[in-house]
Amino acid sequence: MSTKNINNKEPKITLVGAGPGDPELITMRGANALKSADVVLYDALVNEGVLDYANPEAIKVYVGKRSGEHSYSQDAVNKLMIDYALNYGHVVRLKGGDPFVFGRGYEELDFAAGYSIPVTVIPGLSSSISVPGLQQIPVTHRGLSESFWVVTGTTASGKISNDLYEAARSKATVVVLMGLGKLKEIVKLFQNEGKGQLPVAAIQSGSTQNEKLAIGVVDTIVETVEEKGIEAPALLIFGEVVSLHPSFQPIREFFNALKEDQ
Repeated sequence: MSTKNINNKEPKITLVGAGPGDPELITMRGANALKSADVVLYDALVNEGVLDYANPEAIKVYVGKRSGEHSYSQDAVNKLMIDYALNYGHVVRLKGGDPFVFGRGYEELDFAAGYSIPVTVIPGLSSSISVPGLQQIPVTHRGLSESFWVVTGTTASGKISNDLYEAARSKATVVVLMGLGKLKEIVKLFQNEGKGQLPVAAIQSGSTQNEKLAIGVVDTIVETVEEKGIEAPALLIFGEVVSLHPSFQPIREFFNALKEDQ
C-alpha cells in the first residue's frame, strides 16, 4: 500500500489527550498538534471547544461512543484513522483525558504500526487525578494515603472489575472511572470490608460548566448521588483524602455527634 497520498503528504498519526474537559486544560503540545492536523477524529468525552485549536480547514469527524446512541466500534475507528492518514496526511486522534488511561490508545498505536505509519503520543491530564485535584482532593496525602488505584467500574463484559475487590481491601485512595452505573454494587464491596464510614466523592463532568459534586460516606453516597442528580460521565473517589474537602466537615461533625450520643 502506498505511503503517500494525492496531496503528497506523508501519513502520520498523533494520539492526543484532550484532558478532563475544560478546553484550556489540553497541553500546549496537544494544541499545536491540532493546528497542524489535516483530520481530527474525536471522542464523546472531548469538549468540542478543544476543536477551536484545530486548523479551520481540517476535517473533523466525531467517532464517539456513548450508550444509547450509534457509535463506532474500535475496529471501525482504527480503520478510519488509517484511511484518513493515507488519503489526507496528518491525523490527530483526540481522546478525552489521557490516551493510555482506559483510552485504548495503545490498540490504535499498534494498529497503525501494521501499516508502517508513524505515531506520536501526546499525553493528556487524566481525569483520575486532575478532576479530584480541581476539587482540592489530593489522591495521596501524608498520613492519609500512600498510594492510589485507578480502576474501571465496568469491564467489557459489563461486570465489576475484579481489581475493585482488591482495591476495597486496601488503604489506598480508590478512583473509579465509568462506575456510576455500578455504584450500589461498588458500595457493597466497601461495606463488606467494614468501610461504611469511609469518605466518598462523586464528581460529574469535572472541570466543565456542568460539573456537579456529591460528598458523603460509603453508607450514604448512593442517596447523596441521587439527591444531587449526579449523572455520567462521573468518577468516584473512595478514601480518607476525601475528608480534606471543605464540605466534608459537616459530615464529620454529624458522625461525631452520633458517636457522643451512643
